[in-house]
Amino acid sequence: MADGLLLGIDIGTSSSKGVLVSPRGEVLARASRAHETSYPHPGWVEHDAETVWWQDFLAIARELVSAAGDRALAGLAVSGIGPVLLPADAAGNPLRPAILYGVDTRAAREIEELTAELGAESIVERGGTPLSSQAVGPKWRWLARHEPEVYERTELFLMASSYLVHRLTGEYVLDHHSASQCDPMYDLRAADWAADWAELTAPGIRLPRLLWPTEVAGTVSAAAAAETGLPQGLPVTAGTVDAWAEAASVGVADPGDTMVMYGTTMFLVQVLADPRPDPGLWTTRGAFPGTYSLAAGMATSGAITDWLRKLVGGDFADLVARAAEVPAGSRGLLTLPYFAGERTPIFDPDARGVIAGLTTSHGLGELYRATLEGIAYGVRHNLEVMASAGGASSRLVAVGGGTQGGLWTQIVSDVTGVEQQVPAETIGAALGDALLAAVATGLEPDIAAWNPVHTVVRPDPARTGVYDGFYRRYRELYPATADIAHFLAEQQRATDR
Repeated sequence: MADGLLLGIDIGTSSSKGVLVSPRGEVLARASRAHETSYPHPGWVEHDAETVWWQDFLAIARELVSAAGDRALAGLAVSGIGPVLLPADAAGNPLRPAILYGVDTRAAREIEELTAELGAESIVERGGTPLSSQAVGPKWRWLARHEPEVYERTELFLMASSYLVHRLTGEYVLDHHSASQCDPMYDLRAADWAADWAELTAPGIRLPRLLWPTEVAGTVSAAAAAETGLPQGLPVTAGTVDAWAEAASVGVADPGDTMVMYGTTMFLVQVLADPRPDPGLWTTRGAFPGTYSLAAGMATSGAITDWLRKLVGGDFADLVARAAEVPAGSRGLLTLPYFAGERTPIFDPDARGVIAGLTTSHGLGELYRATLEGIAYGVRHNLEVMASAGGASSRLVAVGGGTQGGLWTQIVSDVTGVEQQVPAETIGAALGDALLAAVATGLEPDIAAWNPVHTVVRPDPARTGVYDGFYRRYRELYPATADIAHFLAEQQRATDR
């Protein structure tokens, strides 16, 4: 259906978004819904699949279908936070809330066990990534150990995107990229489940059929059509993890292209022509067949700025205005942004946030700018590790809600010394979903034309010089305070017991 419209819907950590797009990539309508994330215990981060994922999808789908009017729809693609673990029964009904991606750190014991059993080097060589809080495998073992009654009833293994695909089509599938983050259950080079390690990790669990995000998984069933307002028979793609859909939305498709996603967490995705496993990063399959990705993810970014906003009762516009008046270096403040542990490149779930240098002369502007700078130091750290792994970035593209206003992106460019391209549309994963739906339904979209570059953020050499000195101390601050952070993390766990 060459003239049909395309739908893309993404389930994020703190909100869900959707777009209705023309075959040429023009965004015709948008919809979004905010939702809450559950933190039932320290280190636990969860979503209720029915009340968060499905209800958000229903509201957004109905709104966009209404906006389409009489125009036909050609395809739908979905994405979501990932990798996550949602155990479900044979009908796809969730058996507990979904255990989220690397921000959920409950499976530390299981990470150590599986690493010892399989060998750290073997895990990286076969799966591309060391076991960490990002990996799904250890969370399976945690589930079997701590909630055996749930484990025994589990028939399906779903993520945010595959849960929606199953609800819409009845198909039990997972995309290769999402599967490649199920370490140690996926063989990166074979592009298939690692059957022996999967059985060791999650014995008795029937794994989903694997597809690429650009493949159609099935079509909207009669029951789903009645509930959602979508037309019966509408093609639905396999879906994928939000960050990879977001990378597709900004044309990050060629080797060396790198996306920096400014969201609740900070995420970086670089396209590779061949796998380059590194113990400080994630090497995964890409969104497009035959591609690989080198990825990095910080446990927090926008989550810290939102925490600070709520703490002081202000709004972002005021905080940004105050921070813009503060010079580089925040008048002698230095922040470690490890407020929920940290993922790449240190892989330490017990790391904790640090704000060093505080005096009574510091105000809200300095504190907010130091927060943005701390996150920017984390971006620089990850980019340096990517380069050392052989994944030097040839093009940096910024996307996500944090790109608005310009201050944060300018700080990142000043800290890293690298320019960033900001596309015309920064709505992110939902637009990437629509692009993947276009590819899956045979529309052959022009990726570059879908979302052209709008602005280029260039570093200021003088500020970069200032930040070089702060960055060196940033790298020293974590090892200098790690023992204290680990002690405090244990105290926090103890108070919750």
